[in-house]
Amino acid sequence: MAKLSQGLHQTQSLAMTPQLQQAIKLLTLTHLEMTNVIAQEMVENPMLEEMSAGDSEGAAANETDYQAERLESQNQEAKAGDFDETPMVQKDDFDFQSYIEAYNSTSSTPNMATRDPDEAPNYENMVSKSMTLAEHLEWQLMMDELSDSEKKIAHLIIHNINDDGYLEVAFDEIVQDSGCDRDQCQEMLETIQALDPVGCGSADLVECLLAQARIAEERSPLLEKIIRNHLEDLRHNDFEKISKAIGVDKERIKETAMLLQNFHPKPGRLVSPEETHYIVPDIFVVEVAGEFVVQVNDEGVPRLRISQMYQNLLNANTAKNDPTREFVQDKLRAAMWLIKSIQNRQQTINKTAKAIVSQQQEFFKKGPRFLKPMILKDVAEEIGMHESTVSRVTTNKYMHTPIGTFELKYFFNTGVGGKDGGIDVSSEVLRMKIKEMIENESPKKPLSDQKIADLLSRDDVNLARRTVAKYREAMGIASSAIRKRKE
Repeated sequence: MAKLSQGLHQTQSLAMTPQLQQAIKLLTLTHLEMTNVIAQEMVENPMLEEMSAGDSEGAAANETDYQAERLESQNQEAKAGDFDETPMVQKDDFDFQSYIEAYNSTSSTPNMATRDPDEAPNYENMVSKSMTLAEHLEWQLMMDELSDSEKKIAHLIIHNINDDGYLEVAFDEIVQDSGCDRDQCQEMLETIQALDPVGCGSADLVECLLAQARIAEERSPLLEKIIRNHLEDLRHNDFEKISKAIGVDKERIKETAMLLQNFHPKPGRLVSPEETHYIVPDIFVVEVAGEFVVQVNDEGVPRLRISQMYQNLLNANTAKNDPTREFVQDKLRAAMWLIKSIQNRQQTINKTAKAIVSQQQEFFKKGPRFLKPMILKDVAEEIGMHESTVSRVTTNKYMHTPIGTFELKYFFNTGVGGKDGGIDVSSEVLRMKIKEMIENESPKKPLSDQKIADLLSRDDVNLARRTVAKYREAMGIASSAIRKRKE
């Protein structure tokens, strides 16, 4: 029978403190995200305040170091119990009552009659809210007199249409949820599909294109037959197969298929407002006297320091267990760690960017075709940091250069084609080479994957045919056989 016993033994484990988690989080944030985090911290932490334009950065750093030393000495004094129990009173001269009375009013908007005309809002600066796809479809249906059951069916259909314009649920589910007759639901679905943009509410691409073909100025039964039965053949440009199946001349099939260029495979995109993603570069690379200089973007990043008012609170003689003192000490630690984390983040980004620029000189001088193979380990060894740190720093960070704006991840590419005496080429450059060869090929005699591999070998880039095929397919380029049938 096993006996229970107790024993002591030492083990080592890695603990992630909240401060370390914050520092790691700051590394992965974009420039905009970091400024938002700083703004939020300034709201929540009264110890933080922004330095004025006249203050120097060196003064802020010295002040932070001084506060760290003083905090340590004060903690030791607190343990020794050297504090007097003198209550601290802060005088507040701000008249909150007058402020509240001036702010509160029975109206949510100011009285324009009592305002200076020069202070009136500038209507040119007002931005109207764009209409969503659902709102656009419902607005059109308001022109018709619909019964309650038809309104219910229309609501179910419209609010189950995604941004591309397709129905996200099965039509049978719409019928079941509406509790109405199937024919009535089908009639309402066809009504919605005929609204602008035409084809919204379709279940698939075939149904979407057919809805657009039915309302064309010159309705073509041949086009509808091609859409219904030969869309996949059309995608592969197999006009010969379509011609044999339908019994129509190949040239006429081509002419009819050209009408599809006026159709929209994702009609919902014509209305749905797409979210705009703004990119703010974290690093600027400028050329000065033939040298590429790295500058970290500090625009919008406030220079922080410890609030003088709360420094006075710590200098005051308060009781050892005073909750006010404990609160101020906690906020002071958090404030100093945030300031230090921001400095470390900017310094790490600066080191990483300089390492990238030093290793990619040909790229910045001559363009993307001269991008060298480079991995995270190369930069990590140069700046003396771990690969995971470099990975975090380069995530969602952008570099503005004289030849364009690039994500930092763009510069990290594995070497390809270096076997059997061949030279290493970055995977990005390889894609560019393959794409350029295909764009300049003879339309009547497109290059096969093997032929592209042979042409690359003339530049000492040794690749197998399947490697060329892999990169070609990754770029969405069809095979030589399909490219030839397009002619």
